[in-house]
Amino acid sequence: MLIGIISDTHDNLVTTRKAIKFFNNKKVEHVIHAGDYTSPFTVKLFKELNCKYDGIFGNNDGDKLLLLQRSEGNIHNQPYIPTLHDRKIIVMHEHHVVDALAKSGYYDLIVYGHTHEPDIRKVKDTLIVNPGEAGAWLYGKATVALTDLKTMKAEIIRL
Repeated sequence: MLIGIISDTHDNLVTTRKAIKFFNNKKVEHVIHAGDYTSPFTVKLFKELNCKYDGIFGNNDGDKLLLLQRSEGNIHNQPYIPTLHDRKIIVMHEHHVVDALAKSGYYDLIVYGHTHEPDIRKVKDTLIVNPGEAGAWLYGKATVALTDLKTMKAEIIRL
């Protein structure tokens, strides 16, 4: 199962559209957003995805009620703990407990954002993925990640 991972879109509609188009072209089966959509109008773009998506609230997501409404319930409080393709996943925005969670060995995949810096690594048998910043406001590089839940391999994609 191929999934797309995105974070820190921060209302950049141009790069968010590029990410959605990329995910659709790659025929990903699910998209995870690790927070910081920022405004509810950004969430409307995710209806263009050809697959289901889930996400979490980040520290810059202000109008949580409207974000929740516009996402039709697809944005959750963190940590969000879905299971996809028999893989235990935890999604959070901030990075503070990522290493401790990975060392526990409980999760197959840890997804986080917030730092705006891409990160793919393994700790024991846990894959850690931060797709970087899709919004490209901080470092000027719009990135997302593709993750194969069968092989547990991920790659950063520059948009």
